[in-house]
Amino acid sequence: MEEMNLNKELSVLVIPDMVLLHETDMNLKIGKKTGSEIYNRVAKDDYYGIALAAKDGNSRGIYTESDLYNVGTLVKVINAKEMRDFYHLKVDIIERVEIEELISEGRHYKATYHIIPDIEDLDEDNMNETLKHIRYLVSEISENFKGSKSFVEKIYQLDDLNKIIAYVFPYLRLSLEQKQQILEMRSLKEKSLKFLDLLIEQKESLKYQMEMASRVNEEMNKKHREAMLKEQLKAIQDELSDSEGTGAKKDYRELIEEANMPEEVKEVALEEVAKLERQGPHSSEENVIRNYLDLLTSLPWGNSQIKEIDIEAARKILNEQHYGLDKVKDRIIQHLTVMKLKQNKQGSILLLVGPPGTGKTSLGKSIAEALEREYVRISLGGVKDESEIRGHRRTYLGALPGRIVQGMKRAGERNPVFILDEVDKLMASYSGDPASALLEVLDPEQNNTFSDHYLEVPYDLSDVFFIATANSLRDIPGPLRDRMEIIEIGSYTSHEKFHIGKNHLIDEVLEEHGLDENQLQVDDEALKIIIEKYTREAGVRGLKRQLSAVARVASEKVVLGTVELPYMVTEDNLYDILGHELTQYHQAGKSNPPGVVTGLAWTPVGGDILFIEGAFMPGTGKLTLTGQLGDVMKESAKISQSLIRSRLALNLKTVEFDKKDLHIHVPSGAIPKDGPSAGVALLTTIASLVTGNKVDPKLAMTGEISLRGAVLPVGGIKEKVLAAHRAGIKRIILPVDNEKDLDDVPEDVKAEIEFILVETVEDVIKETIDIELPKPLMLDMATGSITGGAGA
Repeated sequence: MEEMNLNKELSVLVIPDMVLLHETDMNLKIGKKTGSEIYNRVAKDDYYGIALAAKDGNSRGIYTESDLYNVGTLVKVINAKEMRDFYHLKVDIIERVEIEELISEGRHYKATYHIIPDIEDLDEDNMNETLKHIRYLVSEISENFKGSKSFVEKIYQLDDLNKIIAYVFPYLRLSLEQKQQILEMRSLKEKSLKFLDLLIEQKESLKYQMEMASRVNEEMNKKHREAMLKEQLKAIQDELSDSEGTGAKKDYRELIEEANMPEEVKEVALEEVAKLERQGPHSSEENVIRNYLDLLTSLPWGNSQIKEIDIEAARKILNEQHYGLDKVKDRIIQHLTVMKLKQNKQGSILLLVGPPGTGKTSLGKSIAEALEREYVRISLGGVKDESEIRGHRRTYLGALPGRIVQGMKRAGERNPVFILDEVDKLMASYSGDPASALLEVLDPEQNNTFSDHYLEVPYDLSDVFFIATANSLRDIPGPLRDRMEIIEIGSYTSHEKFHIGKNHLIDEVLEEHGLDENQLQVDDEALKIIIEKYTREAGVRGLKRQLSAVARVASEKVVLGTVELPYMVTEDNLYDILGHELTQYHQAGKSNPPGVVTGLAWTPVGGDILFIEGAFMPGTGKLTLTGQLGDVMKESAKISQSLIRSRLALNLKTVEFDKKDLHIHVPSGAIPKDGPSAGVALLTTIASLVTGNKVDPKLAMTGEISLRGAVLPVGGIKEKVLAAHRAGIKRIILPVDNEKDLDDVPEDVKAEIEFILVETVEDVIKETIDIELPKPLMLDMATGSITGGAGA
């Protein structure tokens, strides 16, 4: 055993319903996911592991230390094949071991151990006598087995007690405790006597079964003959269409009784059965009624089981499967805590809103796993027919129930986690408005009596945990939005994307491309460059696509054998793999001329900085705006012009506003730009142009303005600040009402930027071009004179 150079700690492989005996090999069929996990874990220890049985046949997949036996076997995975529906593992069962200490690793364990060999207390004569008795009993028992001849021949070829026991062991009807007892016996003498007792017991049991079979044979023959005659009679009746529905109608009545339907639904179902019984041969309505009864009896009607919610386990699952999103996860945990306290009704309605690729749907999967409920998902993108939600009337040809009812049928229980994906992409048409049809589904006051047109009886959805996802709140009708609790998911920062890529995406991509860490590794700096220069998005789908591109290139090199393993992706070879950079972020300039100001903008894929440029020219006081600006930005420009004229017209005699045209341009003209964020920047541009004062290129700003000179708050502060930080901005002007939004900005970013909070345009001008603005011009209605301005 020392020659194997085994690790002192090995992965524990839990085999729920089986005990493996040493000194043999075995083929195991395991579920795909479990088999893949086992293979990946033992691969780290030269394919060695420790197989332990779970007590009482515990097969739920989650085990505590008390669930596992203390004695198991040292195994080595010789071969592994991934089949269509399962994982095929061939294992060599080497020696019995005793666990010294179990070390938890999330859902799995590692263990320290020591080998406990057999005590050889049988001399040669006794051993031969024992083997003779065992072979005789096995041959007696195996006479009733298919292929018994080859089975007995194999027994006579084996000359080792342990190997014979291990070979016969799987064919005996033994409890898990009996199997474990055989494994734990170290004395060969005790083990042989115990095994002989078990064989004698099996032989007597088989003999008793044969006697009982002989006794009841006559009676069974009589009953079998009657059953055969009944089946023949039924077949004849079916052929003649005389009483085709008799058996089925009886079955439907039994199914209705077993379905635990509410009384009013049960009455409707029994009426349909009675209607089915009245149908004549070849009736056109028969299939319609049968389909309806099939749906009624297959839906979950009974009271749902209230499962205990483990808040700590839920938090652990959310943290393991999602990096960042701390506020979102806290909000979900709070929601689950309320559900835990309510107990009686555990339905709920959440709306996760955020850009594509930020993990909205996968959060729903994690919630379902945390609650140990069934997971059902339907996609609503492009749905424009109300019947997709409420179903068709049964009077129509090819009528079907709506997606909600079909989802409940798939779930098989009344309290699943139900994902309504892309709820903002529902479309109204001549076939009705599906968003309006969802109002009843997502209203806690109404969904206990949801009415599907096909079902025609009320169905209780109040226990369902509905989670809707959307990219934008603007595209969700107000009444529908009002029925859901909104949780907003912002875009990921570069720091968060780095950790998601390193801890989650790289492993997924490697698995999808048949690679492992010994074949491909991505350097941290290379990963950061992929994030910054090859993707520009709020989520991480583009990042995964780029990592997949890297994996494809690496796969080719690995297969052709043209590189040394592991193939390392670094900053130096990234261009050769992915080509030129796909995205380019604006950087703050070294010096801005008068009339050029750095603004901040929010986009669906994060924040960005933009440069606003202004120029004066001879004219008639006309304002020209270019750069594909929307109506809101045009209004902001006009308000800015009016504010400058009202504040500086009397102060700057050299500026003749009526004789000069003002041209304001925002570069990247191919990209439409709109929104209430550029007022402060537009005002500063005109003020800088009028006064000839330069604005600090490391100063950026955002905020809207009103005609009275107030600076109004705006949205997207987190994304804008991150964009400014990425562009090298050192100071940012924000509306004072946006101070609370700085709580969402990462601390490392806030530490490197100075934030200037302003309330009025006077504060803005003072901070940007260092000029004290005079009070605005005001008309005294009593005297008709103008006050304020430069002489105030």
